[in-house]
Amino acid sequence: MEIWKFFDITHREHVFCNPMSVEKFDELIALMRLKPKDRVLEIAIGKGEFIIRLAEQYDIEGIGVDLSPYCISYAKKKHQERIPDAQLNFVEMDGADYKPEAPEDFNLVACIGASWIFDGHKETLIALSEMAAPDGWVIVGEPYWQREPTAEYLEVIGEKRGTYGTHYENMKVGQELGLKLIYTLVSNQDDWDKYEGLQWYAANEWASKNPDDADVEEVLKRVHENRENYLRWGRETFGWAIYLFKKEVIKR
Repeated sequence: MEIWKFFDITHREHVFCNPMSVEKFDELIALMRLKPKDRVLEIAIGKGEFIIRLAEQYDIEGIGVDLSPYCISYAKKKHQERIPDAQLNFVEMDGADYKPEAPEDFNLVACIGASWIFDGHKETLIALSEMAAPDGWVIVGEPYWQREPTAEYLEVIGEKRGTYGTHYENMKVGQELGLKLIYTLVSNQDDWDKYEGLQWYAANEWASKNPDDADVEEVLKRVHENRENYLRWGRETFGWAIYLFKKEVIKR
């Protein structure tokens, strides 16, 4: 089935499509302390909640990019319902292909929980840094290993140990690229359980209301497998954090 349909079904109960509480996202937004008309770029917007809340709090100008037509639709709807006068533009495309009109064009660039777009954490930080203005924010959300994953778990999820780093290694990658780590927000067990559990709940609700949909069997099968993997291995193995970096000003 189409990946974006599956994502839309399983994330219908989520406010933010990441394993982090709404309260922590509000904390993140409060720490930004942006100025009116600051320019923001978010790659992989999910339902658009992060950039919408930034616009509500700071009156920023923003561009949100996502490959999912469902996500773009959510974001546009929220824009019109909550802040129709805000200077926001939502673009349906692969975030890796997005090119700003000018380099170093944004006061804040974010890709929260979708580093696969740029083929990894390091590559994501490189791409975002090139679009961030000097002293601008570079914000990423990234998994990390809380403990060494078992070979069986890696085989089941189709990943390699080197796909993700530890929490320390995620920070170190940014520093080695010349970024300054300012803060991290780390998901706790409740954040993860809610993120995963709402997917099980949403899939069950959708299936009960759409029993004749051609994709019901596959949706429930995939959700069942994901639940088994999470409860057996992932809950104790995976961590997740949002990293707040600043692009250093180069003194000449």
